[in-house]
Amino acid sequence: MTLTRFTPFRGGLNDVAVLQNRLNSIFQDFTRPEAASESLAAGNFVPAVDVYEDAQKLVLKLEVPGIPKEALDIRVEGRTLTVKGERRFENEEKEENFHRIERRFGSFARGFALPNSVDVENVEAQVTDGVLSISLAKKAEAKPKQIEVKVGAGSVGAAKEVQAVAA
Repeated sequence: MTLTRFTPFRGGLNDVAVLQNRLNSIFQDFTRPEAASESLAAGNFVPAVDVYEDAQKLVLKLEVPGIPKEALDIRVEGRTLTVKGERRFENEEKEENFHRIERRFGSFARGFALPNSVDVENVEAQVTDGVLSISLAKKAEAKPKQIEVKVGAGSVGAAKEVQAVAA
């Protein structure tokens, strides 16, 4: 028979940090002044966002499944874009009937600093399949301009004229 030594923190400090974070989140759940009916569904709901830019616009895409468009608030104040929303827990079923609740509920607010190249007066937003897409057009002076190179009659035409005069 072989004895195996049990070392719960074999992974080092990383395991300790994970355990500490989990304990912190458990204690925060108990200290929140939320209603008891929302205790199981409450969580840190922050939608994931993708931000990309091309020559014409800056686009933000946020994952907001289960949030109706009426529950979304999108504002531009100065050079800051703020997106707020709330996903509510459906109280159709009693919480004690649930075996597991993994979806996050609650309100969120995200702020994004906008670059000077964005026209804050030209903003469009739409929700498709649970993805909120916010498109901010760039200012005309910020868009790249293609400069056409013209062939002038200066050097080539002048050289032909010099040859014709010399002959």
